[in-house]
Amino acid sequence: MLLNFNFFLFSTVDAQIRLIGPNLCSGRVEIFHNGVWGTVCDDSWDMNDAAVVCRQMGCGSAQSAPPAAYFGAGTGQIWLDDVLCTGSESDLSQCTHNGFGINNCGHGEDASAICTRPNNPTGETLKMLIGPNLCSGRVEVLHNGVWGTVCDDSWDMDDAAVVCRQMGCGSAQSAPPLAYFGAGTGQVWLDDVLCKGNESDLSQCTHNGYGISNCGHGEDAGVICAADGEIRLIGPNVCSGRVEVLHNGVWGTVCDNGWDMNDAAVVCRQMGCGAAQSAPPVAYFGAGTGQIWLSYVLCTGSESDLSQCTYDGYGISNCGHGEDASVICAGEKVF
Repeated sequence: MLLNFNFFLFSTVDAQIRLIGPNLCSGRVEIFHNGVWGTVCDDSWDMNDAAVVCRQMGCGSAQSAPPAAYFGAGTGQIWLDDVLCTGSESDLSQCTHNGFGINNCGHGEDASAICTRPNNPTGETLKMLIGPNLCSGRVEVLHNGVWGTVCDDSWDMDDAAVVCRQMGCGSAQSAPPLAYFGAGTGQVWLDDVLCKGNESDLSQCTHNGYGISNCGHGEDAGVICAADGEIRLIGPNVCSGRVEVLHNGVWGTVCDNGWDMNDAAVVCRQMGCGAAQSAPPVAYFGAGTGQIWLSYVLCTGSESDLSQCTYDGYGISNCGHGEDASVICAGEKVF
């Protein structure tokens, strides 16, 4: 299933690989070398290679090894080509390859991996959110080895609360119906889901039974969860605006002290909005209200998340909202 949206990314710092895709365990394979992230060419890329990546990421077994930039083309370095793993290695660097930076590929050949998710004792009700980040998106469940969606009939905040809890994403902010995060494909596994809101797993809620549905994918259910460290842009579109971060369930702004293009680059990347075009200070998109969460943010520009940058600490600031920081990104995010 080819997904048409820009992706949020996650990384395993110790392992020095990451998957750029719709969730922690699916995406374009990138590897860290000499302080720079780069992609892997799909020449000879197969399930043995994907199995090593999935194991290294702590993401269970490999489901597929998509070639040809399935999760979008990367940029910059292509670090590895002709990777040949036996499948038993614990680290991609243990597999044979041509050597770092030696390749005859373009980014249209970037390799990917789709893994099963961890910590799923039954194999039946594992959740995945297809959207802008790990904690917001279209709800999908795994049944009989096949991913499928959930119909929005009776879908409400109680159902969303269970999904957010199960995903480790805090409280539910909304339960968008009508394929808010795009229509899925294939199976619609669940319909008429009725949760009380206190269940620990969506499988504990009542529903019609797997595959029993009168829905089309235009009715796919979504959730938006309140994950600490989440960011949003308040402005003319989803990729330009005043930067706000979520902390302890409360949205707050970022002071423009020290705010520059490196910081903006991280925000744009985290939002799936391409490169940063500018980092406007002094409440360029209007002054926020309430909390000012961050001040003196110092990013190198390579971080995948604003929370990985240095800053004074949440709520430590000598700023007013006339100093709220903003970004303008080049991309337009499409779910």
